[in-house]
Amino acid sequence: MAKKKVVSIEDRIPQLKNERRKKANRRLVFYLTVFFILIGIIVYLQSPLSQVKEVIVEENEHLSDEEIIKQSTIDSSDNFWGVNLSEIEKKVQNHEQIKEVEISRKFPTSLKIIISEHKHVGYIKKDKQYVPILENGKRMASVSMSNLKADAPLLTNFTDEKLLIQFAEELGKLSNHVKVLISQVTWIPSDSNKYKIILYMNDGFEVEASIRNFANSLSSYPSIASQLDEEEPGRIKINDGGAVFTPYEREMTDEVIEDETEG
Repeated sequence: MAKKKVVSIEDRIPQLKNERRKKANRRLVFYLTVFFILIGIIVYLQSPLSQVKEVIVEENEHLSDEEIIKQSTIDSSDNFWGVNLSEIEKKVQNHEQIKEVEISRKFPTSLKIIISEHKHVGYIKKDKQYVPILENGKRMASVSMSNLKADAPLLTNFTDEKLLIQFAEELGKLSNHVKVLISQVTWIPSDSNKYKIILYMNDGFEVEASIRNFANSLSSYPSIASQLDEEEPGRIKINDGGAVFTPYEREMTDEVIEDETEG
């Protein structure tokens, strides 16, 4: 049987010391690395390098970037990592024009604000200014004619605030390709129908409709108008039951007959 080589304790001591020294050195390097990383983070957080350098605003239509940034109260001195995104979202959301908002960090020092605005569904003329009406019925600050966007019809004679809000909500349900066809809407209530309105369309036709279920009734207008001759203008009466077109000439003839009968 082969004899095992016996290593004396005296021979192993230098090797053990060397291994312990290596472990101690590795441990020291690890602690120093962590220490300097922490120091670096602290210095970074306290330096201008960690401040917000840029605020990016996207999907805004009526509000300017500057207005939204001002509403957010974000400042260039704010710490990029210390900014409370949920608090900023609440501040931006408080603006009447804003429907939804989402804020995120964009490395290394930018914040991105993505908003969704309430649609402008109409304008009411006040003196020489125009007051935008939102889809929820709220009124925004008036704008001059030069700053007026052709994105919604002019609303006239709407003296009942509750009906104006109801109609604004109906306009908000309209698709854009139908809404842009409307030039003006006038409220003309009668004793028998307080919801009656007349629409003046950009293609030359007039439309008689009701505030109630307006969006659903008018959704068929493009199909109806495409079947009519634009050279023969007239009035289209639209309701839930369908649509009836009456040329202006026939209306004028009917009025003359009525006048002669009364005479």
